[in-house]
Amino acid sequence: MVNFEVIIGIENHVELKTKTKMFSLGLVTYGAKPNSMVNVMDAGYPGVMPVVNKKGVELALLACQALNLTIDPIIQFDRKNYYYPDLAKGFQITQQYYPIGRNGHLTIIDENGKPLEIAIERLHIEEDTAKQLHEDFGTLLDYNRAGIGLIEIVTHPMLRSAFQVRKYLEALREILVYTQVSDAKMNEGSLRCDVNISLRPVGISTFGNKVELKNLNSISNVEKAIEYEIKRQTEILLMGQTVEQETRRFDEKTKTTVLMRKKTDATDYKYFSEPNIFPIQLSPTWIKTVLDKMPELPAAIRQRYLTKLNLKAVDVDIILQDYDLMTFFEAAIKLSSQYETIVHYLIGDVTAYLNQKNVTLGETALTPQNLVAMIELITKNVISTKQAKIVLQRILTEDYPPAKIVVDLGLKQVSDPAEIKAIIEPVFDSNLAMLEQYDQRPERVVKFFMGELMKLTKGQVAPGIGQQVVLALITAKQTK
Repeated sequence: MVNFEVIIGIENHVELKTKTKMFSLGLVTYGAKPNSMVNVMDAGYPGVMPVVNKKGVELALLACQALNLTIDPIIQFDRKNYYYPDLAKGFQITQQYYPIGRNGHLTIIDENGKPLEIAIERLHIEEDTAKQLHEDFGTLLDYNRAGIGLIEIVTHPMLRSAFQVRKYLEALREILVYTQVSDAKMNEGSLRCDVNISLRPVGISTFGNKVELKNLNSISNVEKAIEYEIKRQTEILLMGQTVEQETRRFDEKTKTTVLMRKKTDATDYKYFSEPNIFPIQLSPTWIKTVLDKMPELPAAIRQRYLTKLNLKAVDVDIILQDYDLMTFFEAAIKLSSQYETIVHYLIGDVTAYLNQKNVTLGETALTPQNLVAMIELITKNVISTKQAKIVLQRILTEDYPPAKIVVDLGLKQVSDPAEIKAIIEPVFDSNLAMLEQYDQRPERVVKFFMGELMKLTKGQVAPGIGQQVVLALITAKQTK
């Protein structure tokens, strides 16, 4: 049995979060009617000239900084020449020779719980192609996507397992979202992943033939495709055969990789400098101005939540998985120091509601102000946690003050000790036999009187205060 080492490199195409396309004024949209947002530049009309999207360059700079890349202050573009139906111009504007960023890294936690630095070779700016929709009768083309600004992020071939790839993609996606470089939604194609994978016997320095895995639309599928491909290539090598250099896709139904095309010699794209865009010198002052706008990165937020807010690691991970949830939480903790209670409702009842209704947090009426106001009503014993569930359901659908909801629905909790005493004391007087059992069965006696109190108040008594009153009455009655 021969042991093989897995060699993996990742290429990610990331759609930039701009309003217009990278080299034209065409609008960036998702889900619009096919071919309704096509610009003459992106459709390859003769005589049109590209103009570089300044916002796209800014976002690329932020990505470089977040991924620890060395920034090239001279922006230069090249033409990648090839004909394909999804490329109307017959060429793609890209950065083949002078990427905006080189030699960076992203740190992940490996299978052994140890930090692992993944080296990033380059990050370059380019434009997207049209979207292809393959049907039984042929292939349809939607040119709405053509020309959207992309950054391509390429790692060195240093990942060694499907687990490491998943951790890398999760960390990369988190950074892209938190820097607002991209919404990084794999299901919508704004974060795409190509995996290059090969195997070699342990101790051998030369690489084996690599297989490229394409069209992977989720991190889960990336992991499954790699695991299958490692198994497939291992079986081929153990039989003394050679792994063919080819491109494969992942079939979700069979959970296998399927041949798309064989690879022979490398394609000659006849790169040359883009003649319609002269090199652009970025001033150090402007670069600094852009980078000074860098939002707080996920790693820093995680550390702040763990050390300053003393939140549980598992809760922090859940909060940071959803950018909208995190921004909501940030707004809420500016209004209240009840950090754990805010987290409890956000990852509990609120998330359950979002999943049940299949909506996002932004599609609800919930505001940080109303959530904090509801929590304050609980803290002040105005309402119970049970009553809070009723209030929460209301403020999720209406921007309505929680205090007003309590009044409207008659939910106010009985929390005045004198009022509670007046309600429960007659029960003591009519149940002296039960009271006499206290020394032998204290829990049963307290539970009985608390149950009676809840019945009389229809569950609207503050439990903690109610129990204090019941215990005080037991003591007082026993001493008589």
